[in-house]
Amino acid sequence: MIRSFSRLSTRVSLPTASRAFSAEVETSWTDAWNAATENMKSNITFEESAEILRNLTKTDLLRATDLRDSPSRFFEAHRILARHAVEHGPGFWIRFTVHYNLFAGTIVAAGDEEQVSRLADYQAAGELGCFGLTEKLAGVQSGLVVQTTATYDEASDEFILDTPNEGARKNWISQGFVADKAVVLADLIVKGESKGPHAFVMDFRSSGSLVPGVKIDDMGSKTVGNDLDNAWIDFENVRLPKDSMLRRYAEIVDGEYIIKGDVRPFDMIGQRLYTGRIAVAQAALEYRRALFSKTKSYSDSKKMFAFSGEPVLSEIPQLEALYEENEERLGRLDEYVGDCEAALSEVLKEGGTPDTRLVDCIATAKVKAVEDSIEMVHRLRQEVGSFALMADAGFKHTDFLQCCKFAEGDSRILMSKIARDRLRLVEKGQDMDSEEGKQALGLAMAMKGHLVKGASKQEAWDKEWKGVYELAETVMDRVMTDGPTV
Repeated sequence: MIRSFSRLSTRVSLPTASRAFSAEVETSWTDAWNAATENMKSNITFEESAEILRNLTKTDLLRATDLRDSPSRFFEAHRILARHAVEHGPGFWIRFTVHYNLFAGTIVAAGDEEQVSRLADYQAAGELGCFGLTEKLAGVQSGLVVQTTATYDEASDEFILDTPNEGARKNWISQGFVADKAVVLADLIVKGESKGPHAFVMDFRSSGSLVPGVKIDDMGSKTVGNDLDNAWIDFENVRLPKDSMLRRYAEIVDGEYIIKGDVRPFDMIGQRLYTGRIAVAQAALEYRRALFSKTKSYSDSKKMFAFSGEPVLSEIPQLEALYEENEERLGRLDEYVGDCEAALSEVLKEGGTPDTRLVDCIATAKVKAVEDSIEMVHRLRQEVGSFALMADAGFKHTDFLQCCKFAEGDSRILMSKIARDRLRLVEKGQDMDSEEGKQALGLAMAMKGHLVKGASKQEAWDKEWKGVYELAETVMDRVMTDGPTV
């Protein structure tokens, strides 16, 4: 796949249509984003940051349905904003993706036509949404297990949203202090029976005030991104109308729970993790690209002492080698993540779900792009001396990469799943002769040694944690080589 170049840096590898799109709108869109965010800085209040996003949504530069209708626009918008994180931190980028990917994207994926049509009204009014999935004791890392309940009340034909205990409070909910609407993930209870996690869209505030039964509080000050509000949320007998449940794939009809078609609501809600992982991978790469570019501009002009000539900092061998290595590694990741975006975009436009191969590729893209960026940015910091300490150098916002590390599936959790899936093949006697299979077999035998000594399966897994992550690295290297398409 051919990579195109902008004036300052390598551009992400994209499918032909997306490259044409980027070439057509890059300058005008960047100017428009800059105009909309001209007052954005890392020390603005979260209310000011939210107002910027409200104004931005009203411009219609990105529609709430573009994730389905024009995925290239969705991903390009995320990349453009990620470049600002070096100067402004990650707060606004996170606020943006929470609204467009998690809130609006879930409605697009799991809502019916009438529910999706409401997004245009939200956008025209500049109304913002938050996404209530993660809880104090459950959430993304537990496989979308949630304790919050939405009990169907047949007498009133409503749902009752409730937080049964403190551990079920929604946790780290970005935009929780300003959101007008919310998509909340809750365990649907019908006639005393759990139907699993379902998504409900609700009015979160009315005339600027929280709706009755909703209680929130601040998660506290953070190392970075304090222009983003993060709240814990508690629901106490909050009544939701029947049409609040996103009902493309399931609904309540005459008091009965009905599944519509072969797709589980859970699967379409999970789609936001896949789009989010691509957006997070690209954000990590764009932040890294911008920081390297800014640092190189400095080191190109920083003169060094020499007995002859006028060398600059960029010509110091170890820094020069680091710049070259970064370009090579960044180019490879650009291409791979771009291929994953192209493959996922086709699935999104068709309204389907990614197959196992693409799911693995997307998980690999997220882990590799983020972890490689963390490594290279850390190494860059070590080679540029006091410049890395300057407030305006961009290094003070490197915890953006820490946000990327745990967002939409922590890197270690994703790696554990990759290793566990590979181990299952060996347990079934499949593909045991390849080098990857032999490594998995070795891990299985090491775990068996702990099991015969009385350890539980989890204890055996934990004792062999190094082998788990080594296997995951091997699998991810192969997945990157194979790519997302056959």
